[in-house]
Amino acid sequence: MRTGRLVLAAVLGLSLAAPATAVADAQPWRDARQSPDRRAAELVAAMTLDEKISQLHLQPDAQHQRFVPPIPRLGVPGFRIANGPAGMGPADDKPQKPATALPATMALASTFDTDLARRYGRLIGDETRALAHNVSEGPDINIARVPRNGRTFEGMGEDPVLVGALAAADIRGIQENGTIAEVKHYAANNQETQRQSIDEHIDERTLNELYLPHFEQAVTEGHAGSVMCAYPKINGVFTCENPALLQDKLRDDWGFKGFVQSDWGAAHSTVGSANAGMNLEMIDGTWYGEKLKQAVLAGQVSEQRVDQLLLPRFRTMFAFGQFDHPPVLSPLPTAQHDAAAKQFAERGMVLLRNEHAQLPLDPAVKSIALIGPFATKAKTGGGGSSAVIPTSTVDPLTGLRARVPGAAVTSDDGSDPARAAALAAGAEVAVVMVGDNETEGKDRPSLALDGNQDALVAAVASANPHTVVVVKSGGPVLMPWVSSVPAILQAWYPGQQDGAAVAGVLFGDVNPSAKLPITFPAADADTPANTAARFPGVNGVAEYSEGLQVGYRWFDAQGKEPLFPFGYGLSYTTFAFSGLSVRSAGDGATATFTVRNTGHRAGAEVAQLYLGFPAAAGEPPRQLKGFSRVELAPGQSRRVTIHLDARDFSVWNAGSHAWTPVKGGFTVQVGDSSRSLPLQVPLVRR
Repeated sequence: MRTGRLVLAAVLGLSLAAPATAVADAQPWRDARQSPDRRAAELVAAMTLDEKISQLHLQPDAQHQRFVPPIPRLGVPGFRIANGPAGMGPADDKPQKPATALPATMALASTFDTDLARRYGRLIGDETRALAHNVSEGPDINIARVPRNGRTFEGMGEDPVLVGALAAADIRGIQENGTIAEVKHYAANNQETQRQSIDEHIDERTLNELYLPHFEQAVTEGHAGSVMCAYPKINGVFTCENPALLQDKLRDDWGFKGFVQSDWGAAHSTVGSANAGMNLEMIDGTWYGEKLKQAVLAGQVSEQRVDQLLLPRFRTMFAFGQFDHPPVLSPLPTAQHDAAAKQFAERGMVLLRNEHAQLPLDPAVKSIALIGPFATKAKTGGGGSSAVIPTSTVDPLTGLRARVPGAAVTSDDGSDPARAAALAAGAEVAVVMVGDNETEGKDRPSLALDGNQDALVAAVASANPHTVVVVKSGGPVLMPWVSSVPAILQAWYPGQQDGAAVAGVLFGDVNPSAKLPITFPAADADTPANTAARFPGVNGVAEYSEGLQVGYRWFDAQGKEPLFPFGYGLSYTTFAFSGLSVRSAGDGATATFTVRNTGHRAGAEVAQLYLGFPAAAGEPPRQLKGFSRVELAPGQSRRVTIHLDARDFSVWNAGSHAWTPVKGGFTVQVGDSSRSLPLQVPLVRR
């Protein structure tokens, strides 16, 4: 213990003339004029070994599960961790606290809107603090390699550029008011099947190009205060004891200064985890409790190393003001947050089909048949740790009736397709709500809708030519009935304002502008992880042999036609692209083009820029490199500029273990989805 204090004191230039007890009594770390690093070091220097170890793991009590208790003698406050990422989850607290159940983060990703993502995060951060918690476990930013993953709804899609931009903005929002964001699950936590033991074999290039860049952006641009290390092994090493990921990549390469917390039970060792740099064990101290103390006493782990594990969390807490102004229980501005939740849900809905301008619905409609298993109550989210206890809900029937009080809105749960079809036949419009129920801990057996939902849609569509299908799913679903219905709205999990938000889009109060952050395949077999070796794995090993070909990259490289492509989404107006020019600028380039609203109502288009590499580079045919959401009045046009940097023109070189610029002929493509790119300009890099 004395040795640890000597080391810290030497680093800080402190005098040890006074006894250790006097240093502790003085509590210099309470001086807010000092830097967070110095305050953290002063605090750790005053702690006993037992006190240090008590702060390295959770200690659940009668009220809190995700909880590190305070140390009153040192003024260390209690530390409470809340679930995320779509609202402040209950964190297993007793009594459980309601919060605003926001739409799933897959819906947030669909907005392609970093400003909205920051406001989404700010609401979560504000409520987390108001409900007296220090950390929000989110965002979840794992790439959707396996669309059937039970936690697809928690993520932000299949592309690291989109995920990274939205995640960084979300994190900045969460942290604006002193809540720590905990980005997860680092890294490549891409399936729930055998999630606590699966060994993912990923080549170095694929890992660095697909499964790490968005985590880097979360740290370097979002400045996340915490990172959660994940369950799986990567190339034979559990993530929470992987020094290549936790030290070399995260801290040395990316400059991360926050703390690493394990997923629930994701730690598997004492010495290995400590030496790799896992700072906080999320469970009851199996590895970082008595076993850690004995490892220190036996000389297997130095007390200096224990200090190094503590410093990042205390430093982060000081930097976020959590020592000086700990979060305290406060009332939520529920009306304000309901309005925000409704807007987030509306902006995240993707219009997939709209034949003969079926939507928006006419407010003068006299009768609506509301049908389906997802028409009976609000779909507030998926299952597992992300579930939020909503402060209130608006169910679909209530939402529709409030929007068109003069219409007769009748409902049926869809359990009997024939009965539902009869109801639909007597209405002007039929709205069928179908979906899935994704949950942590279990992957979906197929992308097909379960039960009789496909038969239900087919029956209703046959009975009423004015059928609108609203899909409430966490990810892609198969749609064998796609050509038989005139309109399809992908609503994801809309959150507690479900009924009001869906009604707003159906009746045109909001012009949909969202785009798919994930490819919708026509069949299960069309997805890249389509062999047992790739998913769920054989003998505990999942082979990432598809390499860089994930999501739309796979569909493009394999020449497969998706049901709906990445980046796709319709509007109640139309847009045109023109005038692309690209010029080199130092190690990067700048692309400029015009977007014009060619329709008759105001709307927003998401302009997307994709880059095609020289064939010799071995990259997929095209990759998203930038995007811009543009709001335009009818007839209005705007010049849009997207910048590309040196990294955009580079690939990961496994030989040099670094990013390497590629020379040769590139292609810059611009449009409104990965399969609709009307503008194209060659660019030669020398």
